[in-house]
Amino acid sequence: MKQQGWEEKLEKVAGGMLKRQEPMKNYTTFRIGGAADYLISPRSIEQIEEIAALCREYGTGCTVIGNGSNLLVSDSGVDGVILHLGNEFSKVRQEGECLLAQAGTALSALARKAAFLGLSGLEFASGIPGTLGGAVVMNAGAYGGEMAQVIKRVTLLSKEGERIELSGEEMQFGYRKSIVSEMGYTVLEAELCLKEGERAVIEGQMAELNAKRREKQPLEYPSAGSTFQRPVGHFAGKLIMDAGLAGFRIGDAQVSEKHCGFVINRGNATAKEVKELIEKIQQIVYEKTGIRLEPEVRYLCREGAGG
Repeated sequence: MKQQGWEEKLEKVAGGMLKRQEPMKNYTTFRIGGAADYLISPRSIEQIEEIAALCREYGTGCTVIGNGSNLLVSDSGVDGVILHLGNEFSKVRQEGECLLAQAGTALSALARKAAFLGLSGLEFASGIPGTLGGAVVMNAGAYGGEMAQVIKRVTLLSKEGERIELSGEEMQFGYRKSIVSEMGYTVLEAELCLKEGERAVIEGQMAELNAKRREKQPLEYPSAGSTFQRPVGHFAGKLIMDAGLAGFRIGDAQVSEKHCGFVINRGNATAKEVKELIEKIQQIVYEKTGIRLEPEVRYLCREGAGG
């Protein structure tokens, strides 16, 4: 049981942005998930720091999300506080050839802004459906580009509440990873250094990449993007297709026939169905190839709950 005054204090620091028992299906691209105990969309770094400090004081879990584009939230929901870094925390300013952006900025919007300003380097990111914060955490990439190529520095909040700044090199970027998850940091903002280019050329390249994405990916269905990490020397989608799993489904969770690397929500899929499908794919591909597929999707559930 929470100490007296917990909700009153949380309400005060939330500044009118507190939601109770908020359905998480509204905050993930899978469109799946039960309710969060509390959900707050903060407007400033200071507010994020205050909320995180309050959660530490009361021993309450605090989970940070962006656009929810790589999240599967359990049907039973999530404990504690969800800090939703989205449109309320998405200011961007230009400094020469660099852009300083808050973590809630949509990556696609940031790429469009860069193009409008005649800055090249973010074309690859124009169709990635996440926020800048999430993209930094997992070193998001596509079509030969990745965040590590453009990040100059990142402002982070440590688990202890210390605001720190790391250079791109100190972020220890790798394939779909960075130091953030390892250290339990929260991304607050990042500086991206780009190069001058012609707006029309940049926008043309973005349009071309987005057309490719629409042609090859099942964007007409809710999903969390690529379900699995790319195994060394292989493509997850091809391994799944070769295992005969195209179109395989459990309930409304299905392996996309358009791109087998995607698990899609056909309409009313539950988190339990998606989780079971992911595990079945792993099992069958391993039995046929000896390769263990590692999920790229992050699973959130209540403490002690399996689904």
